[in-house]
Amino acid sequence: MDIPFSLAGRTALIAGASSGLGAHFAELFGAAGANVVLGARRTDRTAEVAEKIVAAGGNALAVPLDVTDETSVIAAYDAAEAEYGTVDSIVANAGFSEPGRTTELPLADVQRLVNTNFMGVYAAAREGAKRLIANGSREKENGRVTIVGSITSRLTANGDSAYAATKAGVTHLGRNMAREWVRQGVNVNTIHPGYIATEIQGDWYQTDGGKAQIAGFHRRRLQDMASLDAMMLYFSSDASRSVTGSDMVVDDGQSL
Repeated sequence: MDIPFSLAGRTALIAGASSGLGAHFAELFGAAGANVVLGARRTDRTAEVAEKIVAAGGNALAVPLDVTDETSVIAAYDAAEAEYGTVDSIVANAGFSEPGRTTELPLADVQRLVNTNFMGVYAAAREGAKRLIANGSREKENGRVTIVGSITSRLTANGDSAYAATKAGVTHLGRNMAREWVRQGVNVNTIHPGYIATEIQGDWYQTDGGKAQIAGFHRRRLQDMASLDAMMLYFSSDASRSVTGSDMVVDDGQSL
């Protein structure tokens, strides 16, 4: 695993770390030297990933985390601090997709999307920033928040309006948080991946529709998850001290 930026001495909390991008980022951050706190509702999954990180020589702790529940968010940060001290690299990654046309998707499903994909990012980033500021981030300039967005926030398509809107929402949220905390030493940046095969999509890409979608991409392929590694590490490291409020597309050219 290529590690272009070190996270040695940092403590990272990754929301949504039980599978997909979150689990991948957890292993990546462990290899980069961070103390990794894996948060998700599926604690059996995060425990397995944490064990892999420790087996590879890293430090990791799995904690229960439901980003839609503020009490759970606070408890996760409490557990992280008890083990490793203040969390200074936060990855707001928890999210899911609920496909359906606007005229057909039940409002209850839309509310669940908003609660997890928008409010969950808000809660995880806010709690981390509050603790960083209380711990002197204004002087240390050590706070790093990375929001995982999506290129759907910039595109139009049938069947994912609600999901895309939540991702557009967290993009603007990230810029506003960056502005609020610009003098508090807490940087906030958003990364927009393209289409990657994860559990969210299920077996979609094996269907005729999924294959047609891939054929429509300029490079005729899904994005490799590892293609996000360098940017994720950069945003979470000391190297990005002067970068905040950015909105970075890393999508293998899919949105061109």
